[in-house]
Amino acid sequence: MRIAHLILVHANPSQLQRLINRLAHPDADFYIHVDLKADINPFLFLASKHVKLIRNRVSVYWGAYSIVQATVNSFEEILISSNKYDYINLLSGQDYPLKSTEEIHTFFQQNPDKAFMHTLSVATEWQEAIPRVTKYHLSNYQFSGRHLVEKYMNMILPKRKMPNDLISVGRSQWFTITGTHVEYIVMYLQQNKNVRRFFELTWGSDEIVFQTILYNSIYQKDMVNDNLRYIDWSEGNASPKTFKIDDLPTLIDSGKLFARKFNEAIDSKILEALDKE
Repeated sequence: MRIAHLILVHANPSQLQRLINRLAHPDADFYIHVDLKADINPFLFLASKHVKLIRNRVSVYWGAYSIVQATVNSFEEILISSNKYDYINLLSGQDYPLKSTEEIHTFFQQNPDKAFMHTLSVATEWQEAIPRVTKYHLSNYQFSGRHLVEKYMNMILPKRKMPNDLISVGRSQWFTITGTHVEYIVMYLQQNKNVRRFFELTWGSDEIVFQTILYNSIYQKDMVNDNLRYIDWSEGNASPKTFKIDDLPTLIDSGKLFARKFNEAIDSKILEALDKE
């Protein structure tokens, strides 16, 4: 069961190194996309036979399509690798495993050909996301006055409709899917430029586009509405809770393979405790 861990990062190379060391396995490789806005030099020491730094980097902005583009660029480099992967696991640099590496590989070996990603219906189950696909958003464009332009666009232009009669689903950006699923997604975006243009005007498109493309394909049967991550949004902030040592029992009892988010500068004891577990 060969796994490619695709990790999106912008800071904290030491924490990234720790994550890589924890997930190291003879059948695992790592592909690291460092935000183009960040200096890549502090990350260069990580490069090795099993750790590749993505060459076609993107400047990533929160909520913008640039996150999708960074992921797609990374997918493309993974696909042209000489290695073929059973699963591709999308992580952030602030994720961390809750299970041992052997348990993780065994899980995917016992659950082949699945797409572990959220598939909540935007129309019925995740209605707070409806404005994302009906209104115009210029989060992918960095120019002065874009919010005012966005406001007038939504006043004057008709509501947007999903292209290609797609049914929109999603929720979390992070997922684990097969190499076949990744190939299909990349091909679909290449062949359907209208879909890319639509999501370039969608806020938080990274939480919808990949899930929606697979859901509206022959691979819908492979999809499991579980991204195998424990993420705590209880604080009501734009970002999830940063876990600390007091959260250890909750994390262990979650039954998930991974969790986010962690910051060793805030609390490294939780990472040490998870290593011992």
